[in-house]
Amino acid sequence: MKIHEYQAKELFRAHDILVPDSEVARDPDHARRIAETLGSPVVIKAQVHAGGRGKGGGVQVVDSAAAAEQAARNILGMELVTEQTAGMGKTVNQVLVERAVAIDRELYCSLLVNRDTATITILVSSDGGMNIEEVAAATPERIVSVDVNPLLGLQGFQLRALAAVLALSGDTGKKFSAMMRRLYRFFVDYDCSMVEINPLVVTDQGELIAIDAKVDIDGNSLYRHPDVAAMRDPLEEDPHERKAAEFDLNYIKLSGNIGNMVNGAGLAMATMDIIKQAGAEPANFLDVGGGASAARVEQGFRIILDDPHVKGILINIFGGILRCDELARGVVQAATAVGLSVPVVVRMEGTNVEEGRRILADSGLNLINAEDIGDAARKVAEIA
Repeated sequence: MKIHEYQAKELFRAHDILVPDSEVARDPDHARRIAETLGSPVVIKAQVHAGGRGKGGGVQVVDSAAAAEQAARNILGMELVTEQTAGMGKTVNQVLVERAVAIDRELYCSLLVNRDTATITILVSSDGGMNIEEVAAATPERIVSVDVNPLLGLQGFQLRALAAVLALSGDTGKKFSAMMRRLYRFFVDYDCSMVEINPLVVTDQGELIAIDAKVDIDGNSLYRHPDVAAMRDPLEEDPHERKAAEFDLNYIKLSGNIGNMVNGAGLAMATMDIIKQAGAEPANFLDVGGGASAARVEQGFRIILDDPHVKGILINIFGGILRCDELARGVVQAATAVGLSVPVVVRMEGTNVEEGRRILADSGLNLINAEDIGDAARKVAEIA
């Protein structure tokens, strides 16, 4: 689960990671009052779950409370488009009003779970700031990584190596090592999948301050972190994904034209690959789970069909926990209830598969049986 910058900074403060004084505002007048309290200059920052806000016009530095009010007025309500919003805008509902910091150097720092090495990888670069993506693309050697064994924890030699890469020495180097230990502890304690500070600035006084903060926490761990769970912002979530979560469906919207409904996350991933190999593009990831009842299948249909780009649906089910005949009855019931408007290819295998296929064939609905996955792929390609 992603949280906003201002929320991440609240957690950072609680873990003694330095951040600028700031407060969130949801209307221009409140932004002006905060700026008056903080003193000028201040930075007005759009609060959305996306990076690249500065390039999209979502970050403004102003030198008076009146200018802070006007900047907030300009940013609040805007549809902010960045490189991370897939060409779609995110509505800005709140801004962070933050005291500006005297910057000597801008650094980059992030921690993430590395599944390839079963470690926590720390990435740093002396080229922090808005152009870190260009640095990664053009000069990747300027971004250095260290893999931390979670059983051993962050070691002193690793901290010294990171400080050397960033040319931090003396008192500033010691402050960096202390901050990284706290940041690593925060990452582990909060079951994070990613933490990014860009930029991590060195001030003219030699302090290290997190000017930005991005935190992504493993959703499966939220029962351990009620404080983080309370930070969830439904307005930042795709409405279809939010609706799916209400019915315990795992749904992620994609940009293709073939919806798919599968029982099992691994099978859903394979099904998306099959759709692409057939020459079409998946419109979604949807795992209805092992016990796909008629009610859950119906909700799955409704969510998929709410996407106007969907031309057809591929259902790929293995009848183990759920028998194929029960699934077929559920599909027919759900398709009837939603008033199915696009063709549906159904590939099922498992218990009572022939009976399931007969039920689909006799339904009188636009439900197309597939003999195997290859047959399903060909029929999906024809629909696309």
